[in-house]
Amino acid sequence: MKLNLLSCDAQRPDKRAIASCLANISDLDDGLASELTDILLEGDMVDIEVEDKNTSSAFRALRKLDIDYEIVED
Repeated sequence: MKLNLLSCDAQRPDKRAIASCLANISDLDDGLASELTDILLEGDMVDIEVEDKNTSSAFRALRKLDIDYEIVED
């Protein structure tokens, strides 16, 4: 499943926690997850792919980090 990460609304976002979350839910390496986190926190949209077996935990983790997302239809 593809997701667009739109923004992070946390008052003081935890970059390390967000990068770790992205690495876990989308099978990215730590370097790429960190780069995507920087892009997201600068205000740009980020596209990621989540395996179908991880979708509910991915949604929960993103909500916990105050990350707005939208599901992209294939």
